[in-house]
Order: sequence, then structure tokens, then C-alpha cells
Amino acid sequence: MTFRPALSPLVLALAMAALATGAAQEPTPTPVRDFGVWLEGVRVEALERGVSQATINLALSDIEPEPVVVVQDRAQPEQVQTLDDYLRRRLSTRTVASARTMYTRHRSLLTRIDAAYGFSPAMMVAVWGLESNFGRFTGTRPIITALATLAFDPRRSTLFRTELFHALTILDQGHIPLEELKGSWAGAMGQPQFMPSSYLKHAVDFDGDGRADIWKTEADVFASIANYLKAAGWVDGERWGRAVRISRTVMDRIEREVPVRTSGCRAVREMTESRPLAQWAQWGVVLATGNPLPTADMDASLVRGAQQHYLVYRNYHALIDYNCSNSYAISAGMLADKIW
Repeated sequence: MTFRPALSPLVLALAMAALATGAAQEPTPTPVRDFGVWLEGVRVEALERGVSQATINLALSDIEPEPVVVVQDRAQPEQVQTLDDYLRRRLSTRTVASARTMYTRHRSLLTRIDAAYGFSPAMMVAVWGLESNFGRFTGTRPIITALATLAFDPRRSTLFRTELFHALTILDQGHIPLEELKGSWAGAMGQPQFMPSSYLKHAVDFDGDGRADIWKTEADVFASIANYLKAAGWVDGERWGRAVRISRTVMDRIEREVPVRTSGCRAVREMTESRPLAQWAQWGVVLATGNPLPTADMDASLVRGAQQHYLVYRNYHALIDYNCSNSYAISAGMLADKIW
């Protein structure tokens, strides 16, 4: 039986706001959508994509959109906090101490994964720590309901509709039972907080037990993180970036001569175009410690904070691929640096 609820107050409010915004230009009202009708379309498309009828019936029966998920989508900390505030909150003394403890505890396993993938053990731990508090919290929200809510919501419906089909595929392939398929409000799963599409592309069965278990098996968790970031372009042995100091005079020149990027996700469009490190040094950019900027043969882009700024290298783009947020990517880089 397909449940067909009335339109939620939040979705109705969004629809009314859209009508008010466009009223002056177009008097035709936006049609009100019914979740049950929409969900029936999802069921039909899932079957066309090869998901079994049994899985569709199991996963898509008796669900309805959850307004709280839409509220959380509009209030992500990476978007509402400044870079400096975000870093202060995420890089606490307690977090750094936990990262060092976990690095020591898992050093042998991390070294083996590094040998297999060529990816920094410290960065594995940093990403793990930021994503799930070192595996302690992976989320409690049913993934199918969360993804269906966001797919029905008009803001990013195409993205989340696709992720919903990937989640159904994960269930259909038997990777995890429905009752255990829980995670964040955005549909991120397991200790690495992979979206369903990322799980299908990058999850690794490192311990060889026949299942890529990113929920409970740390070997699979670390290897999956390494596999993802290597595929995103991480170059072994290179840094992600550095904190730098820039005077007001130097910043004025940079703002005149180095434009910000005009394409890519939001975080990329907040970065400047890349320039050789030697050029940044010539302009007077120095390390946050006050020491001269290394002038290796490498390009870097500038990410500005309110007080602290960062030059970021090509490995940084792999972190942005994992989570398109400068606050997140710099937090991961800084935490990894503090582990050593």
C-alpha cells in the first residue's frame, strides 16, 4: 500500500514563497505536488533501473517526507559559520588528542592501507574523525526516508533522487539490511559518511570477508576513505596546503591581480585562481609562523578566512571532492597536520 500524506507545512510554505517571488513576472501558480504520486513515479523508475520489486516494496512502503530534514539541509554548519569559527569548534584540544590516540592505536593497519593505496595515514584518521567522531556516531536517521524527503524537496531534487536509487541498489544487492541502513539527514552512511553513490564506487572490502563494511569494520572504513581520495586525485607525499599570513597591502594587491574562480562547486568558487608558490612569496605572503613561504615548483590557490588565510595545493581538491566545503577541507588538513 502506498501512503499519500497531505503536503507538509514546510513544503507548502516553500511553495507559497516561490509563488510570492515570481508573482510579478508570471501569474500562473506553481502546481502543488502530491508526495504519494511522486513516490509512485520513484517506484516505477526504480524497477526500470533494475531494483527488484521485493526491495521496492520493502523500502518504499509507508514513508512520508520529514520536514526536519529540509530544515537541516538549510542550516549546514559549513554554510552558516565562518571559516574561523568552524575551525575553532572542530579542532578542539579533545579532538586533536583523540586523533593522536586513534592514529597510534591503528598504526599497523593504517600503514598496510597506505602501502596498498599510497594515501596518508594521518589524513585517513582526520577524515574519519571529522565524519563520524572516530566511528562513534554515524547517524540514526533512516536513509531511505531522508533521501526521499530531499528528493521530493525542489532545492536539489535531481541529486537526491539519484542517491535514492543508489541506496535502493545497496539494499537490493544485500550490502546491509533496511533496518540498519541509517545515517545522516543528508543520506550519508557509515563511519566515512559516504553517500550511496560513493559507496557503490569506492567502498572496499579490505579485510576480505566478502563485504565492504563501512559501518563496523575499521579496515574497510580506512581503505574506503583512502580509495575515494586517491580516485579524487590525491598525490602521495604532497601536502594539502598551509596556513599563511598576508598583510593588508599584500591582500589588496592579490584582490586586484588574482581573481576568484568562476566555476565548480561553492567551495571552489570561494578560492582564487592558482598561481606558482614563487609568485605568492614574491608578493609577500609568508607562513602563519612568520617564516618564508617554501617556493617549491607547485601552484597554490588562496582560501580567505576572516583572520587566518590558507594557500592550498592540488591535494586539497581531493578533499573538496570528498566534501565541497572549505571549512571541512581545511579542518581535515589541519587535523592531519596535528596528528604527526
